[in-house]
Amino acid sequence: MTARVSLVVTDLDGTFWHTDDQIHPDVVKATVTLAERGIPLLVATGRRLGSTRRPLARVGLTPPAIVLNGALGVDLSTGDRFHVSPYPPGDAARVLDAFQGVGIDPVVYVDDPDIEAYVSETPSTHPEHVRMLRPNLAVSDLREVVTTQRVLGFSLIGVQHGLAVAARDAIGDLAETHLDRSIDFAGFATFTVAPNSQSKWDGVAAFCERNEIDPTRVLAIGDGTNDVELLTNAAVALAPSDGHSSVTEIADAVVAPAATGGWVEVLNYL
Repeated sequence: MTARVSLVVTDLDGTFWHTDDQIHPDVVKATVTLAERGIPLLVATGRRLGSTRRPLARVGLTPPAIVLNGALGVDLSTGDRFHVSPYPPGDAARVLDAFQGVGIDPVVYVDDPDIEAYVSETPSTHPEHVRMLRPNLAVSDLREVVTTQRVLGFSLIGVQHGLAVAARDAIGDLAETHLDRSIDFAGFATFTVAPNSQSKWDGVAAFCERNEIDPTRVLAIGDGTNDVELLTNAAVALAPSDGHSSVTEIADAVVAPAATGGWVEVLNYL
């Protein structure tokens, strides 16, 4: 009998793991079972490429990954790209205008082989986030960055909720905004900004087309507001029980939290 699922797509933070240094061993075993059944695994995360690759490599995983909420798709085992979607010319500058209009200097992610992100001399993101971005981080005039580089996204990580709300309200409909709780910084917020109408599903569609996979047979699991389009388009949609209400309300089924290894329940829905 043919399995109803041809591809499993997973978010990372709060879904595949609780934090990237607390990957449940049963989850790693479940990925082996998935491979044995011949069903590929595709990561879809708001993280940048480096912070996606390193924790997965620690547990021996190098799957293809969609990073920055659908901006870039890369096979972590080979480095081959299967998707790239930067901001249209001018849009990145308008988003930066909105940030700086309320006194915020965001992190700017770019399409560059050596530098993943830029910050100003006075970044508004959490200082520890700045440290985490090194060594693939540069300090520069953000105005010059957004007018000379291919921009993939913006973020504020580990900031006060009110600051993220001010940024979201300033940006309005200029771009796709996602505001959620921070996994790495308890009690703080994570705010990411992608080009309008871009989502993780764009990368999934590109991966399916390149690999001749039926996109109507995708199982997706995610916990945050940036997973709504992903789960809406998937044939089977799962969400952890402690996920954001926007995803638990549309999921076909709710699984146990990432902290207890709930991701293994994916195997029950293949």
